[in-house]
Amino acid sequence: MKKEKQLKYDRAYLRMAKEWGKLSSCKRKQVGAIIVKNRMIISDGYNGTPTGFENFCEDEEGYTKWYVLHAEANAILKVASSTQSCQGATLYITLSPCRECSKLIHQSGIKRVVYQIGYKDDSGLKFLKKAGVEIEHMTEINAAI
Repeated sequence: MKKEKQLKYDRAYLRMAKEWGKLSSCKRKQVGAIIVKNRMIISDGYNGTPTGFENFCEDEEGYTKWYVLHAEANAILKVASSTQSCQGATLYITLSPCRECSKLIHQSGIKRVVYQIGYKDDSGLKFLKKAGVEIEHMTEINAAI
């Protein structure tokens, strides 16, 4: 695919991930993720508590509860319970992945990660680069081509 066309798709999928993140009930951060394979969305996710738990991500002190699932983990888990595979897919995410999620991304077979905002700890990104995953930082998602 031509670079301009790829850029157009990347921006569109990242905008969709941003919209998806708005579904999160977390107050501190709302993160959205979309997994795309062969130009088809195979999964989506946003950060939140596990199924069957109360929909509050933060404790009384305002800290994120330890069991809150990250957007990319939710998206990958959704694929795991379907007939799809992440092998060779692209993950679009509004916040760069943490260390734990980076391991899941690599193991799931995702080959490319496009993110908007950098997470304070970049060790997840460093791990993914070392693992051979293509990383794309795209700050301007609303720019026209």
